[in-house]
Amino acid sequence: MKVELRYLFLVLAIISLVISCEKKDKEEDQKEVKIAEPVVKKYGFVYNNFKVVQDTIKSGDTFGTIVQNYYLPDSMNVYQLTEKIKDSFNLRGIKIGKPYVLFLEKNNEKNLKGLVYIENNIDYTVINLQDTVTVSNKKRPTSIRKRTIAAEIEGSLSETLDKAGVSPALAPKLAGVYAYSINFFKIQKGDRFAVTLYEKFIEDSIYAGIDHVESTYFKHKGNDFFAFPYKLKAEQKIASYYDEEGKPLKSMFLQAPLDYYRISSRFTGRRFHPVQKRWKAHNGTDFAAPHGTPIKATATGTVIRAGYTSGNGNYVKIRHNSTYTTQYLHMSKILVKKGQYVTQGQTIGRVGSTGLATGPHVCYRFWKNGVQVDPYRQNLPKSDPMPKANLDGYLKHIKPLKKELDSIIEVKFN
Repeated sequence: MKVELRYLFLVLAIISLVISCEKKDKEEDQKEVKIAEPVVKKYGFVYNNFKVVQDTIKSGDTFGTIVQNYYLPDSMNVYQLTEKIKDSFNLRGIKIGKPYVLFLEKNNEKNLKGLVYIENNIDYTVINLQDTVTVSNKKRPTSIRKRTIAAEIEGSLSETLDKAGVSPALAPKLAGVYAYSINFFKIQKGDRFAVTLYEKFIEDSIYAGIDHVESTYFKHKGNDFFAFPYKLKAEQKIASYYDEEGKPLKSMFLQAPLDYYRISSRFTGRRFHPVQKRWKAHNGTDFAAPHGTPIKATATGTVIRAGYTSGNGNYVKIRHNSTYTTQYLHMSKILVKKGQYVTQGQTIGRVGSTGLATGPHVCYRFWKNGVQVDPYRQNLPKSDPMPKANLDGYLKHIKPLKKELDSIIEVKFN
């Protein structure tokens, strides 16, 4: 009997031990595994050490209103802080919609330890208030990559660029390159282009836009147009564009007074006027564009009129020489005055709908020897040719650039 009891106690002890171990294992499994918080460092601050507030500049915000509710170092007030940093940071330059970051003390969120104002994807300003007040205007590290692309126009130029994986910002750049030789309001399906460009990337991964265009090719209405930027003199600030033979693309007149918008009405001897509701001649070309779009002088000259009439609205008229005069109608704002000398491409006003107009546009009028004509049916004068002394150097410079374009054109279109 004693032996049986002894075995019974032994069995009960083993069962108790097994249950105890299983319970302990279960408790261990249920314990939360603590994962170390990842360290986040940006703008020179370790985010983990602060209460971080991210916001954007709103209407009415100033640097003072943003920081006024926080304690500043050394019992400094807002005025003293702004006086200390005003030479390093443009306090009046902060713009609505721009992001900023506040770094607050974790244990006392009223203590401001830093502020970062973000101007764009690359440029930012750090105001560090941790030890002494310091201001640093910084840039995120960027790299430049080169590539050559080719595509055929399908729909609009912007849509074609988007399909080719290129920023639509290239469209106005191309329009600028060919402003003197191709009317970008008339590009059509089937036209082709190739471009060698350099693009910016932030920290080697974030696309940050186009840095510059090196060389371009456009096939329009069966004609080939090459363009290469080149400086004839080392001190020349802006390069001029020349074709594959060294002929300048620039002519006396730009193709249009706007960068990249559509023609809504052409020069014609008979058009039904949308306001006067009658048939009459339209001695100009209408370019539809959003209200406020910059209007450019198509050629260098002197402003001979700048004012308002009930039909023209706000308008500017420019004499370029004894032969040519241009006029720009329906402006929302005039930015030049009578007697002022203006250069080709200079902004002279903003698109509007003043005078007899149903919507925002600029009516571009063109005189030759005192007679209004259609500028797009004129053989307009070109710029001076490249000096012979520069031609050999130019042709040597563009040889590898053209070869690069020719190669991708051959692969893409042949």
